[in-house]
Amino acid sequence: MINTQTIEANVLQGLVQLRKASRQLLTVTPAQINEVLLALAEAALEQQAVILAANARDLGRMDPQNPMYDRLLLNPSRLAQIAADLRNVAALPSPLQRELSSQTLPNGMQLQKMTVPLGVVGVVYEARPNVTFDVFALCLKAGNAVVLKGGSDAHDSNQAIVKLIHQVLQQAGLPEVVFLAPSEREALTPILRANDHIDLIIPRGGQGLISYVRQNATVPVIETGAGIVHTYFDASGNLDKGRRIIENAKTRRVSVCNALDTLLIHESRLADLPALVRELGSRHQVRIFADAAAYQVLQGHYPAEYLHPAREEHFGTEFLSLQMSIKTVGSDSEAIAHIDHYSSRHSEAIVAEDPKVIDRFLTQVDAAAVYANASTAFTDGAQFGLGAEIGISTQKLHARGPMALQELCSYKWIIRGDGQIRDQS
Repeated sequence: MINTQTIEANVLQGLVQLRKASRQLLTVTPAQINEVLLALAEAALEQQAVILAANARDLGRMDPQNPMYDRLLLNPSRLAQIAADLRNVAALPSPLQRELSSQTLPNGMQLQKMTVPLGVVGVVYEARPNVTFDVFALCLKAGNAVVLKGGSDAHDSNQAIVKLIHQVLQQAGLPEVVFLAPSEREALTPILRANDHIDLIIPRGGQGLISYVRQNATVPVIETGAGIVHTYFDASGNLDKGRRIIENAKTRRVSVCNALDTLLIHESRLADLPALVRELGSRHQVRIFADAAAYQVLQGHYPAEYLHPAREEHFGTEFLSLQMSIKTVGSDSEAIAHIDHYSSRHSEAIVAEDPKVIDRFLTQVDAAAVYANASTAFTDGAQFGLGAEIGISTQKLHARGPMALQELCSYKWIIRGDGQIRDQS
């Protein structure tokens, strides 16, 4: 039987120690931080057998048909990419102690606006053990301690990764600036309400997790929203570009938040629809839910077992699998209106050659990342040159889009005076 009080007490103890460790980080130099990240990259490769064995235990508890299975999976190539990302973060300039602005007031006081760490960042996430590496690297580079609340699906993987991180920190003489909370659900509530110990919480996962954190947290939250992603193929779209972009956006990795969910197509280009989606059926067995016009065109030109009439619930759905909906529109304005109604404000794309249509789309579509003639698969911190990402924010305050080092900093005012006092007026 789960003892909720014991779990909450363990979480509180861990958070108290983490706050102390975050203060010690203020004396750590950027060079020391970079040495830790490089050492962790080497250790992840040297101890990959241990990490992969733990990951295999997690995978053994999950149905391979579960859309989360791919997110949970680690393998040698993914660990090699994780190590490369750690090195990339180490190579980036430190975001700390940057002067954002400065001025000297008429009374002689000197003001500086300087970047500083947020302090303690909490990340709540599901079956994504790679997130454990990414979050630690970015938070440490920005001078933050971090509390990780992973799900039970990745319990063994996260335990192995955090144990490795603690070993590297200890060897470097740094405090344990990462705390892995128990994977039980009972550990979540004390984290969401730990205003005295956590400065910011970032949820990463499905819409259910994000909504729960937003509704129950008293600590400030930055949402990294679910991705309900559209690509609009305009009347002026290039067929070859569209075919390649659609295939890549839908099938590169179906379980990620920037994967394509709904294809919008201008009614004048319906005759090209079979060619646009041919590889989705022949190579990838993507299940398509098409509206009446698109369904009629695709009949006989797309595998029948993967072609279905669309219902209302197929629009505004994040599939996270080899499924996609298709909607026919009469204009770019109708496409923009559809996106505005169903979008999660994550990533949206247009395939078009008409510059006026492209400009309207880029200007009027409200999303964190808006593409013209490119795949939405690029919405990623590493792809944007940020080294890695802690999440992709779909809100507009403080951070939007891929969040990395700059978004993990706050700022403070430094004022240097020489005895100035303010008058009584």
